[in-house]
Amino acid sequence: MSTSPPANPGAEHSTWRLGDLTVRRVGFGAMRLTGTEPFDRGVPRDRDRSIAVLRRAVELGVDHIDTAAYYFSSTRSANELINRALAPYPEDLVISTKVWPGRDPSGAWWWATPEQLRGQVEENLRQLGRDHLDLVNLRVPPRQRNGSIAEHFGALAELRDAGLIRHLGVSHVTSEQLTEARAIAPVVCVQNPYGIGAPSEDRALLRRCGELGIAFVPFFAIAGPGREAGPAAEDGEAVRAVAHAHGVSVAQVRLAWTLRQGPHVLAIPGTGDPDHLEQNMAAGSLRLSEEEIARLTSPGPDEA
Repeated sequence: MSTSPPANPGAEHSTWRLGDLTVRRVGFGAMRLTGTEPFDRGVPRDRDRSIAVLRRAVELGVDHIDTAAYYFSSTRSANELINRALAPYPEDLVISTKVWPGRDPSGAWWWATPEQLRGQVEENLRQLGRDHLDLVNLRVPPRQRNGSIAEHFGALAELRDAGLIRHLGVSHVTSEQLTEARAIAPVVCVQNPYGIGAPSEDRALLRRCGELGIAFVPFFAIAGPGREAGPAAEDGEAVRAVAHAHGVSVAQVRLAWTLRQGPHVLAIPGTGDPDHLEQNMAAGSLRLSEEEIARLTSPGPDEA
């Protein structure tokens, strides 16, 4: 299977802004560095292999890595792996993280109060070996999907004013919550689930971010409804047909489609496999025709 599709001028090297920081549109997500499945559900990955993947990602041009302190398995921590692999960090490397959810040492989940967000920020600082964080996303819990995020986002804005955080983003939010956050402090990105088959509400939020000049950073762009479990063994007919036509993987097609949703859309595919990393990075240069984009955007009932 080819990992070097035809060039799409500007796609693989195009950039967008996260506040005053400029990043390439294809980044890297750290969630799958720690094990064969996220968190404690799989087998911990070989430490040296994960470190090699991170270093190779930077060699391939990645300058935006998404992580979180709660990305850990029984013996591996994503933040520790990033620190070990890349410190002292390249000047142009942007590391983004997420707070509000957390996990205790046994792996049990908990959700921070506004007052506890500082501790979560400091935990990321310690693990990454930084004196400030480039970007912190407030990851909204499912139970708060239609509630106010003002208290928590306000607490992060105070940490930004104190110099612990450079830029703020929001994750898993509604359009109304984005409006609420922007009234408190500048928001440089929205990090929401998004991919082929996304509902109209999600498409509308993506478009709004483009109008506002805010980066939209989709997660589960490859996995789709499989979410943390990863993509389903059987993908939709349209995706498989396009992948076959180009001689690439369905993951590459999903990533290429995602990047075509707007110049403000960034991709953060994650993997602990060196071969998958090469394929993910190559997706930035995959040229999809307008007909293919339309077919993937409006799949039939058996093609989602």
